[in-house]
This record gives sequence, structure tokens and C-alpha cells, in this order.
Amino acid sequence: MNDKTGTNNKSQPVVYVVDDDDSMRRAVTTLIKTVGYSPVAFSGAREFLAAYDENQPGCLLLDVRMSGMSGLELQQELGKAGSILPIIFMTGHGDVPMAVQAMKEGAFDFLQKPFRDQDLIDCLNRALKMDAENRASLEKHADIKHRFQSLTPREVEVMEMLVDGRANKVIAIDLGLSERTVEIHRANVMEKMGVRSVAHLVRMKLALGNP
Repeated sequence: MNDKTGTNNKSQPVVYVVDDDDSMRRAVTTLIKTVGYSPVAFSGAREFLAAYDENQPGCLLLDVRMSGMSGLELQQELGKAGSILPIIFMTGHGDVPMAVQAMKEGAFDFLQKPFRDQDLIDCLNRALKMDAENRASLEKHADIKHRFQSLTPREVEVMEMLVDGRANKVIAIDLGLSERTVEIHRANVMEKMGVRSVAHLVRMKLALGNP
């Protein structure tokens, strides 16, 4: 059963709630709505997987112990798919060891039932902030990579030498080019990478890592 509420606007984060306890699921989704977030609720892991869009920002509030696929199994499935969605586990007292294991496997946090409303809200705020930061970082990296891929092989060579701190004259000698030609390649590199200084170019290259 899918208790989907909220919007389909991907610019706005959603809080996925996956719990097979109907009363708990309803209570949590009601609380989430009262603080201005958009909940999307599911009674099972497989229903969630069928509807989940990795491009949708948000976080996942997940019960550890459920019938069918467990919360830990869902976490593993998302991990295999490369999901960056922060997962907050909801646990009963006896499930704490399982929650600790989930944390070791990358869960954002866990809340032990019964938890205070404010604890949940605080946890959601932190998780959504982290998700936004992670997505911004990935988007920036993708933009840098796209810019880098627009460079010609010769421009890549010039860029690497600029990052190493070599002057135009030295680059010209090393590549067997005229200094004027190097200046043209350098200008193209700066324009395509969207930078105005070699220092900025160095930072972009560090952010790119090994393209």
C-alpha cells in the first residue's frame, strides 16, 4: 500500500516513510507535514523501490524490522544501486544492535521508538541538509567533468602544464609550439573551464580528481 502524499516537484525534498505499522506510519507522516516537509509513505520496502526516483532529493525514514524485505535489506539494495539518499532507521528496543550494524553500513542515524517529535524533526533537518550538500557537490563535479571533456587533447596538455605551474614560454618549448599558440590554447582552456585564474583552474582540477 502506498500512502503517497506531497508533490512531484523534484526541486523540493521529500521525506520517504517506509513502515508496515499503519498507526506509526500515519503518525509520522502527520508530524512531517506539520513542519512543512512533504512525506511520501509506503507500507513495504518493495513498494518503495518500485516508486523511488534517485534524482528526487530527500531522505528516508525506515523501520528496521518489517514483513517481507527488512529495512536492512532495503538499505543494501539502495547501496548496490549507488543511492546517496540519507537513511534514518526507526528501531524498537530489541533492534538496536541491528541499527548499529546499519550505521556501520552508512545509515545517517537511528531513532529508538518511542522517540520525541523534536528528535525526529532535528534528525530530518540534518539529513535533508546533508542530502542537499551531497547533491550540490555531485552536480558541481558533473559540471566540471563536462567542461573538462569539452577540451581538445592539446588543451588538456596545456591545462595539465598550467596546473603544474609552468609558464607559457616553458609550455611552448615542451610542446614544440610557438608561445602565441600556447596563449591561444590557454585562453581556450580558461574559457571552457569557466575560470579567470590559474589558481581557480588548480582548484577545479583538484575537485575533478582523475577524470
